[in-house]
Amino acid sequence: MVEISTAKERVERLRAEINRHNYLYYVLNTPEISDAEYDRLMKELRELEEQYPELITPDSPTQRVGAAPLEAFGTVEHPVPLLSLANAFSQEELLAWHKRVTGLLEGKGFDLVCELKIDGLAVALTYENGLLIRGATRGDGFRGEDVTQNLRTVRSIPLSVPKNAPRKFEVRGEMFLPRSGFEKLNEERLKAGQSPFANPRNAAAGSVRQLDSRITAQRPLDIFIYALGYAEDGDIPTTHWETLEYLKSLGFKINPLNAHCTDLEQVEDYYKQWVESREELEYDADGVVVKVNPFEFQRRLGYVGREPRWAIAYKFPATQATTRLVDIGVNVGRTGSLNPFAILEPVNVGGVTVKMAALHNEDDIKRRDIRIGDTVMVQRAGEVIPQVIGPVLAKRTGKEKVFVMPTHCPVCGTQVVRPQGEVMARCPNVACPAQIYELLKHFVSRGALDIEGVGESLCEVLLKAGLVKDVADIYYMTKEDLLKLERMADKSADNVLAAIQDSKGRPLARVIFALGILHVGGEMAEILANHFQSMDRLSHATEEDLLAIPSIGPKIAQSIVTFFKEERTLKVIEKLKRAGVNMKAAPVAARGLPLADKQFVITGRLNAFSRQEAERKIKELGGSVGSSISKKTDYLILGEEPGSKLDKAKELGTPTLSEEEFLKLLEDAGS
Repeated sequence: MVEISTAKERVERLRAEINRHNYLYYVLNTPEISDAEYDRLMKELRELEEQYPELITPDSPTQRVGAAPLEAFGTVEHPVPLLSLANAFSQEELLAWHKRVTGLLEGKGFDLVCELKIDGLAVALTYENGLLIRGATRGDGFRGEDVTQNLRTVRSIPLSVPKNAPRKFEVRGEMFLPRSGFEKLNEERLKAGQSPFANPRNAAAGSVRQLDSRITAQRPLDIFIYALGYAEDGDIPTTHWETLEYLKSLGFKINPLNAHCTDLEQVEDYYKQWVESREELEYDADGVVVKVNPFEFQRRLGYVGREPRWAIAYKFPATQATTRLVDIGVNVGRTGSLNPFAILEPVNVGGVTVKMAALHNEDDIKRRDIRIGDTVMVQRAGEVIPQVIGPVLAKRTGKEKVFVMPTHCPVCGTQVVRPQGEVMARCPNVACPAQIYELLKHFVSRGALDIEGVGESLCEVLLKAGLVKDVADIYYMTKEDLLKLERMADKSADNVLAAIQDSKGRPLARVIFALGILHVGGEMAEILANHFQSMDRLSHATEEDLLAIPSIGPKIAQSIVTFFKEERTLKVIEKLKRAGVNMKAAPVAARGLPLADKQFVITGRLNAFSRQEAERKIKELGGSVGSSISKKTDYLILGEEPGSKLDKAKELGTPTLSEEEFLKLLEDAGS
């Protein structure tokens, strides 16, 4: 056990540091550390105060919920405090909480409610005689900021409620900015020369706390109501779950992903589901809030300090961390793009040690003012490559260096070019070894020609051995060639050649995608294959021919035409033809199919089947599926939690289909 004098010094340092971060996060909206690092500081302080209760003071961060309200807003006293939650960072800590609660309830069984812990801004909404009279931020839990005028601009907040509602009552909710809205907002801020928000939570907080409510009205804020604060009269249900349903009946937006669980096993299943699937959400969530359902039990359990005993936040593994940006490297992609990437001091993010992270392009590095030597915030989302969010400006020393994109290709030495209107600098040398390596990896990948047994390492070996100088050469290798390679056995060589032979019959769309045409992904390759029906017709297409196809704009059309003008491209295609690679599409009688010439776009989450299955069903019936709304879109299919595509559809007057209407359309088309 730490000596009390040492503990006291550490407690004072922790309090000062946490209070500073509270101010930066809650008041100034400029965080310097990740949520995970903040949680670690709070956990250490709690543990020390538990060991030495005599060190607890009324102004300790563990005894309050946030930071003081901004002076620019009026102050609102909360009749019932908006308190914080204790955290569980592991299954063991959740079990310990459940065991404590069970003991306090003398072994009586109880059900639970699980809610996603949305990373937003807590607010309290007060209604009287059916009308919204006040909206306030949580503030320090006891006093918040009066942001009524701003919250009135949020469309998901009802301005009035039915007459059967209590005469006066308060609901609590979490304001948030959907990810699509967050990205759009940051793009607009960068264009205006403003610094981007660090994350959607800070963007939501900044939006709610605008002095000019007209600015708030322009931002796509949303809310989920998660509790009833108090009610002065009315017939209120006796459980939290029933109360959420009751509030839903009054017109409040309740998260449809909430779950009613009978035991801890179901809670764990819910938690694991969203640890794996949280990147599919349209908003940021950093854990699951677990609540004892019966209000009678909640009252019996009461509070400890500033936290309810009857609820706990079961936090997801951390996905953000801070570390030092050691250097910025540049690699060359298959289309010649020079791609900067961050070389980091190793840091643990979400259970994975991260040494490198993505940096989008030179302009983005300049806009975010990211410099070599900076302390940076790193984010890892699911299995996606980690990204550098931005620098922690407060930790700058003045020794940091501004990044400059190289003027010559770092692999072949060719002078780089940056076409007008493009964000990426490119190496124009199509024979650049780096480009050929990246293109070969793409060519043999699962989404392209899917040549099993030819992975990254073998691609590198084939290039170094001189057996492959372009992607078509892979079809001209012999068994003798392969057996000369180190660690290539007789059977392995046979398997590789068999896989290469098998790939010759892949559909035309896969062959087009495998060529690595700039701006042509798998979906676009399928559209091109269906329209032109052969590689020969596609290679002779003009920009006008391409622009006549739905989903193809000037940028893609120009890229395709430029690609097929290259002499090297034509030589590769001729070699592929001679090798027997399929260059024609299978006959498709799309004209006679029910959804022929109809283009669909899907937004939100579908319940009946996955998005991939929905796209397959549309295509089987002759339709096409786009990735963005345009004047050429015939229908927008609306799943749960539709994104910004719905706003675009309304703007263009594009017809929409609910999932039920879409299913009916498929049923009618298939009959």
